[in-house]
Amino acid sequence: MSPQATSGPRRVVAIVLAAGLGTRMHSRVPKVLHPLCGRPLLAYVLDAARAATGERPLVVTSPQTAAIRAAFGDEVDWAFQASPRGTGDALRAALDVLPADVGEVLVLSGDVPRLRGDLLEELLDQRRLDQAAFALTAVAAFDPTGLGRVVRNEAGGVERIVEEKDATEDERELGEINAGLYAFDVDWLRDRIHTLMPSPATGELYLTELVHMARADGRLVASLDVDDDGRLLGINDRAQLAQAEWDMRTELNESWMRRGVTMRDPSTVYLDATVELAEDVTLEPNVTLRGSTRVGEGTTIAAGSTIIDSVIGRDCHVWASIIEHSELEDAVRVGPFAHLRPGTSVGRGAEVGNYAELKNTRLGPGVKQHHMSYLGDAELGADTNVGAGTITANFDGKVKHRTTIGKGAFLGVDTMLIAPVVVGDGAKTGAGAVVTHDVPAGTLAVGVPARIRTPRPPAEDESAR
Repeated sequence: MSPQATSGPRRVVAIVLAAGLGTRMHSRVPKVLHPLCGRPLLAYVLDAARAATGERPLVVTSPQTAAIRAAFGDEVDWAFQASPRGTGDALRAALDVLPADVGEVLVLSGDVPRLRGDLLEELLDQRRLDQAAFALTAVAAFDPTGLGRVVRNEAGGVERIVEEKDATEDERELGEINAGLYAFDVDWLRDRIHTLMPSPATGELYLTELVHMARADGRLVASLDVDDDGRLLGINDRAQLAQAEWDMRTELNESWMRRGVTMRDPSTVYLDATVELAEDVTLEPNVTLRGSTRVGEGTTIAAGSTIIDSVIGRDCHVWASIIEHSELEDAVRVGPFAHLRPGTSVGRGAEVGNYAELKNTRLGPGVKQHHMSYLGDAELGADTNVGAGTITANFDGKVKHRTTIGKGAFLGVDTMLIAPVVVGDGAKTGAGAVVTHDVPAGTLAVGVPARIRTPRPPAEDESAR
């Protein structure tokens, strides 16, 4: 992407600064990729940017944060800061690839996940109202310690921003801080960005020096003044990340409860921001729902359950169980202490009970798998009963094989099915059977190895003669 001349209305684009690794996280993972309620920090900033501008954001990365590009791919446009020379240099790198038809830019930090798009719209409106070179966001902070102060002139206009280490005693008493969110007139910014001088102390180029330059040019620096509700706090370490998770989770849970979800103890319910819940869902204490999980109307997720990237139908009951990358149709009961591993599908009205495990398996409607069993790479027809201790031996040491069980089958206690094997409709296995060959429909397999027995026809009723 390179600058080019254009005609017509000029666009607004958000530039997101994400070139810093975030050393206070003490992590190999770039700070903005750390998860918050199931999504990277940066994802929330990009949502706000798109909401405010309707355009693809432009994200600035560095060699230290190359993993960000792999995570977001072609969702955004990219700029590259070759070496960490400060926020002013990062903004310069973005302007070098910004198209010429862009008239305004928002400049955002990638570590402010609770940012809202409507606040960014207000920031743009403030700059336009004052016809300012740019507008910044000033927060009346409860505790400004360690943060840059906004210094105003007698008329109340922004005169400069001073870092705490450079501030006088009087300036340190100021309560307004710079939140690091800006709206710029791009024409003025292009003229001035290359005149930033390095800090004598660090050698870095600081974006905040643009305040002094605008005032020297006789241009206003507008401010959007907001209260300190915690939403504009950046995430610098894992303690702040945990606090942000708590705040966001509290908001999510309250939002779902107002939309018809019951939570017995909201403080112990952990929802990712990507989870979807229908009305009349009940979430009991110590429940975790992650990823793309969807839960249907009238379902109860009972205490101690974890569900990941799964679809749960209507009127189901899941208790103290783990469900991963699976699907339950309506009126299914699971648990306690069941484990549904990836690729599992459970039909309407089926029951999966204590210590039952499934992997890449389809249970038809009405199947009963009540206790202590393992079904892997299997398909079971409707209304089949799975006895306690039943196992599909699906792996021969090299290859996984499938087991197919028909409708209305009955698997006796401790049945072992050596895949690949087919058990026909209405077939039965005796207790402890080791099934190594197909069991035809309507027959009985017993023994080790199992042998097929054909049930005798019912005795003729003498009274019917």
